Amino acid sequence: MPNTTAEKLFELASPAAQRNIGAIANAVADMVPDSGTVLEIAAGAGYHAAVLAAEHPHLTWQMSDPSPDAMARMTQMVASAGLPNLSQPLALDVTDQPWPVDGVTAVLCCNMIHIAPWAAAEGLFTGAADRLPAGAPLILYGPFAVDGEHTSESNASFDAGLRARDPDWGVREARDVDALAERTGYALERVIAMPANNMTRVYRRSG
Repeated sequence: MPNTTAEKLFELASPAAQRNIGAIANAVADMVPDSGTVLEIAAGAGYHAAVLAAEHPHLTWQMSDPSPDAMARMTQMVASAGLPNLSQPLALDVTDQPWPVDGVTAVLCCNMIHIAPWAAAEGLFTGAADRLPAGAPLILYGPFAVDGEHTSESNASFDAGLRARDPDWGVREARDVDALAERTGYALERVIAMPANNMTRVYRRSG
């Protein structure tokens, strides 16, 4: 990606997206398929998708989000990136089934399930199970609690702040997410420790 394009994308990204994209790109590098379409759920401004599309030109990257504001920012990201494999954004609410997209070979979801009701996590796995072929990955990134404990004081404070804003939000217990995955036809394949006490959790669709 030319430096001028990279600078444009960087300017459009949130501080959090700027900080974590390198680690996310490294984590998903050997998880994404050799061909097809990667669907990013709750893509926000679309910065992750744009950077990853530039790094994986053999794949089509489809951003999605239910927010009209996010849709506008993703449209701007597509124009700024100028990448032929970065599709126009899709309005998608994970709880609305079936999802309005076909031909998906992987799903990526960063920082959503803790800033949404648990129904969003259920919708994520159910919708992905309906659209992904056997063996395809569902990749989650964000903070998780493990065996009833937060992995850091900062995550505990973050969780408390989320629940104060909305009691249906909060850092999710990893074993609850794993159980949900199993119920919807997935198996946990890998857990990758990430900076700032986050994790990438990779689930694989069973046959």
